[in-house]
Amino acid sequence: MEQWLVVLPVLLLSVVVHECAHGVAAEWAGDPTARLLGRITLNPIPHIDPVGSILVPVLLIVTHSTFFFAWAKPVPVNPLNFRKPRRDDIIVSVAGPVSNLLLALIFTLGLLAVVAFLPHGSQLDFWQGNYFQLFKYGIWINLILAFFNLIPIPPLDGSHILGNLLPREAARSYERLRPYGFIILLVAIYFNLLSIFFLPARLLFTTLMKFVLAISSAIM
Repeated sequence: MEQWLVVLPVLLLSVVVHECAHGVAAEWAGDPTARLLGRITLNPIPHIDPVGSILVPVLLIVTHSTFFFAWAKPVPVNPLNFRKPRRDDIIVSVAGPVSNLLLALIFTLGLLAVVAFLPHGSQLDFWQGNYFQLFKYGIWINLILAFFNLIPIPPLDGSHILGNLLPREAARSYERLRPYGFIILLVAIYFNLLSIFFLPARLLFTTLMKFVLAISSAIM
C-alpha cells in the first residue's frame, strides 16, 4: 500500500501529461477541439476515466499487484481540422509517447540534482527512502507508457502512426482491426506477447539508473 502512495501521483501525472501533449499537438495542427473542451490542462479532473483512472488502480491496490497501470480519458481530436491529415495525425499520435520520454528525462535529471546536493554520507539513506522510489518510478512508469503506447494495436498511438504510414489500401485493411483492438491487446498481454516492445524501456531504464549510480558513486 505504501508503494502505491508513491506510484499513484506519478502515474496520474504521467497519463495526464500524455493526453495534454496530444491536445497541444492537435492545436498546433489546426484542431482546437481539445482546447475548446478544456482538455489542455494539467488539472487531472477533466482527464479522469472512471475505469482507467479509478477502477483499475483500485483493483490493482486491493489485489496487492506489483504491476502498475492506468489511463486517462482520451483527448478528443478531429482530424478533419488538420492542415495535412496524415502527417498531422502522426505528429499528434507521437506527441503522447514523446511527452512520457521527456518526463522520464526530467525525473532522471531531478534524481541527479537531488543526489548532487545530498550532504556527504547521506546517500545510503536516500537510496533506501521514498524520495528515491518517487524518482525511480517516475522514470520507469514513463518509459513503459511511452513504449506501450507505440505498440501498433488499436486504439494505441502506434496504430495511428502505422495506419498513416501504410499505403492507402493496406491502411484500410488495417483499420478493420480497430473494433477488435482492445480484445487483441488483452490477449497479447495475457499471453505475454508484448515483451519485445518493453525491451527498449528496460534497456533505457537500466542505462539511466547505471548512469545515476555512477554519478552518485563519484560524488560519494
